[in-house]
Amino acid sequence: MDQASATTSSNPSPGNIRRLAGDLFRSAAAAGRQQLDATELDTLLAAFGLGITAAASSARGEAELRISLNRTREFGMVLSAGLGGLDAELDEGNFRRDRASVYAAAELTDADDFLALFRRTLAWQRLSARARRDGRTPPEAALREVFAALLELAAGPWSGCEFMPECLELNPVCAADGLAVGAARCEFAPPPPARLARPTAKIDKLIHPKSIGIIGVSSTSMNFGRIILKNLMGSGYPKEQLCIIRPGESEIDGVRCVEGLKALDGKLDLLIVAVAASAVYELVDEIIETDAVESVMLIPGSLGETRASREPAAALAERINAAHGKPGGGPIFLGANCLGVVSHPGNYDSWFIPLERLPKPPKKAERNSVMLSQSGAFMITRISQNPWLDPRYMLALGNQTDLTHGDLLSWFAGLPEIETIGIYIEGFKDGDGLDFARAVRKAVCMGKEVVVYKSGKTAPGMGGVMGHTASIAGGPVLFESVVRHAGAIVAEDFNTFDDLFYIAGALHGKAISGRRLGAISGAGFEAVGMADSIETDSFAMEMGALEASSVTRVEDILKAKKLDALVEVRNPIDINPGADDEAHLQIVEAFLSDPNIDAVVVGLDPTAPSVRALEVSKLRPGFDINDPKGTVHLMPPLVARNAKPVIGIIDGGSLYDAMSARLMDQGVCIFRNCARGTRALVRYVEARLQADALRRRTIR
Repeated sequence: MDQASATTSSNPSPGNIRRLAGDLFRSAAAAGRQQLDATELDTLLAAFGLGITAAASSARGEAELRISLNRTREFGMVLSAGLGGLDAELDEGNFRRDRASVYAAAELTDADDFLALFRRTLAWQRLSARARRDGRTPPEAALREVFAALLELAAGPWSGCEFMPECLELNPVCAADGLAVGAARCEFAPPPPARLARPTAKIDKLIHPKSIGIIGVSSTSMNFGRIILKNLMGSGYPKEQLCIIRPGESEIDGVRCVEGLKALDGKLDLLIVAVAASAVYELVDEIIETDAVESVMLIPGSLGETRASREPAAALAERINAAHGKPGGGPIFLGANCLGVVSHPGNYDSWFIPLERLPKPPKKAERNSVMLSQSGAFMITRISQNPWLDPRYMLALGNQTDLTHGDLLSWFAGLPEIETIGIYIEGFKDGDGLDFARAVRKAVCMGKEVVVYKSGKTAPGMGGVMGHTASIAGGPVLFESVVRHAGAIVAEDFNTFDDLFYIAGALHGKAISGRRLGAISGAGFEAVGMADSIETDSFAMEMGALEASSVTRVEDILKAKKLDALVEVRNPIDINPGADDEAHLQIVEAFLSDPNIDAVVVGLDPTAPSVRALEVSKLRPGFDINDPKGTVHLMPPLVARNAKPVIGIIDGGSLYDAMSARLMDQGVCIFRNCARGTRALVRYVEARLQADALRRRTIR
């Protein structure tokens, strides 16, 4: 009998591990303990086909592993594995991602998938190297069976039970002919309380409202409420569908006023609350009691962000949650500390940023992305710096008093017109990390890309998060590993978020069939810089080998441009600063036609005198971006007719902003630095290939 079948045959039938664990937890609890003792641990591990032995073969120099199942606040049950023994105490920040440990939400993995994840670690590499040295095969089957048993334990169902696993850690685990556990511990606790489900179908009312009311509009000054009113009208929302809740006034800025919620002549789709934070508590109770509103936007800050407000804010969240148990589910709430919503299909902008400070002209033929952000200012700065992100919807979540990251991502994941989703996170509500990971997987399996940046990676950062939106910032390694495994593209910083969200939108419709890159530039440093930027911590592209016919085609182009004596055809290729617009793009097309090239990055050499890159040329009048022979005119149709992705690099100062903008306006993916552009492409290709693998696994 082989090792896999031997281990399996020692395991109880499905469901027995959970029943056994439940019995052991109750027995330990009756003895006043919250963890299993040595005898109980032996009984539980025997169900996995394992036992604890003090002679676990670390003395023979075997690789030490750590295998753990932990109930986390954000993601529920998480399976992890990696370096064990003393190595497990090393700071994971000292290793490249997936090297020290790997993590996955138990619900989103299986034994084979997690084993594939584990193979990325140093622990697996050490274990494999030792096995090869000793002439034996690595214990894949035994590891798979342990992962399967732990996942069965994690699966529950634990709802309604007295206790559930809090953690089960095996460390060290040594592998030779099988697995030997040197030490183990298992803790348990009552299942955490669950929030009632939010009636998320009402998100449609929030972003496509047929009627909007506002509370907090001043009739005498330009307060936040008045700015929001101006923005609503300035963005084209019909006045006749607006109303202001303000006693003693008949109209403000031509919009009718009503005395209060009970005076409304129908149920509002959306109510925007822009009053002082101290007035919110009583007002929310009135909103719930009158049942006059489908969705609510809470603008005021400080709810739950200060020591004095945390207890009242928590009680407010409990009352909102309780209302979801009533018939109809009660209203949904966005915020508090919420900048608001921009909904282009809903024809409204409720941000309290005057339109003159942040105009939102269309930059895409069809807006097809969403930005969700816990911080409204994050969205403002991103859009101000790169209007080509141009989301269809932008929502600020603020404190997540009610609607959460998981709620909103799950809802937008189901919209067929949405292709890319960018998200800024400061922290999750209890259990919402799992809902979020589920929503990421849902979105990716439906063909969308999800780009995520999470703040609070350091102790000072976590403190800042708590003071901003009253969020609990979880561990960054756990977050990144679980969310990336779910299918998201996780950004390390603000610039990377911008790059990845932009490239995901620009290349969504392009075919990603492999990892072979073609790199072209008239600047030698740039061609080499592209080649030097093709590796990440977990993935690498490669420079594609040009076919002989492609080499001949490029040689003919160079000869026609009288550059053949100066340039050797290779990949990456430095085509000389003497190459004009046409030469650049003809060589791009030659590379794209090569079956050994999956994507192209091209430096467009704006400072080269032979390239039409200036808005106006004083030295050569007419030799500028308006010339029909220039890149601005020739590149967009080339990009459109080719299924493979093309990244253009315009590395130059403000003189070349116009060239860049004109190309981006026509849907060409442009970066202003070869390293940033190439790295973004590599991360995007990695995510697309992983998404394809996820979808194939889901279909099976």
